[in-house]
Amino acid sequence: MPIEIPDVVIDRLPLYYRLLTRLEAEGRGVISSHELGGELGVTPAQIRKDLSYFGRFGKQGRGYSVQRLAQELRLILGLNRRWRVVVVGIGRLGRAISSYPGFEGQGFDIVGRYDANPAVAGTSIDGQEIRDARHLEADLSAAPADIGIVAVPAEYAQDVVDTLVRGGVRAILNYTPARVQVTANVELKHINPVVFLQSMTYHLKLTARSRA
Repeated sequence: MPIEIPDVVIDRLPLYYRLLTRLEAEGRGVISSHELGGELGVTPAQIRKDLSYFGRFGKQGRGYSVQRLAQELRLILGLNRRWRVVVVGIGRLGRAISSYPGFEGQGFDIVGRYDANPAVAGTSIDGQEIRDARHLEADLSAAPADIGIVAVPAEYAQDVVDTLVRGGVRAILNYTPARVQVTANVELKHINPVVFLQSMTYHLKLTARSRA
């Protein structure tokens, strides 16, 4: 039976990978868990435990090969292939997300942009036409996608997510405040910047109170 790996461990792997790719580009050959932890604010023991879920990558007293560990994480995260992404909702947020230049370099190809607003559908971003959202399910049937990014008004979020799932999309990033539901075989992450800001203001309030 496969080992169940905690989500919090999976969420840290991209942080390790991003740091390692930078170090690799800088020509760094070896790094210790202490140095990795110092760069990322994670204890060396936690780094060793996280990586132990996937195998043995370093030798005690010698550290990790930056190149090898980056390559292994690339394989573990599935970044050795291209992933097809569709973005639904091309308002201010959706436009900014779908125009982000960093996706392509990390293996994510925006293959479709969709919006229900007639004033938006038919226009283009980076030479790619924004399709009417009514065509989303048919388009997915003809040309499947791996990941869907949802940036529509909250009241439409569940309908869009249902359409993506029917179209075969198995990983969804939900940028709306709606708590949408998916079937068990679909990976779903909610990303709400306001929630993160509100958690930060809690800590700011405590800091201000302690200074007072």
